[in-house]
Amino acid sequence: MNIDEDTCEWLGCPTPLEMHKHHCSLLEDEISTLYHQLRKARANVHGLVQLSDDLATGKAQAEESLRKALEEIARLQAETTVLGTKVRSLSLVSSQCDYLFRENQRLLQERKQEQLP
Repeated sequence: MNIDEDTCEWLGCPTPLEMHKHHCSLLEDEISTLYHQLRKARANVHGLVQLSDDLATGKAQAEESLRKALEEIARLQAETTVLGTKVRSLSLVSSQCDYLFRENQRLLQERKQEQLP
């Protein structure tokens, strides 16, 4: 009876070469998966960079529009102040004119009554 006989093949155990081949196959699959994930991540990063550029451009345009709108508001406020002053002046003149018209009418009435016997 030979006790030193190699029994690993009897139980279906893989040889070291088969184990290395299987390990290489697993590594190749993992590397392939990682490569695809890396390509997808690069595409995502590229998309995010493009989106960031678009947003920065949009932000700059919005800031420029806001600056112009604020300048327009300031100009219109100054114009409104000037027009408001003119309106108040014209309103004052109008009220004075009305007062003088009423006073003139009153004086005319008094004069007519003085001329009547």
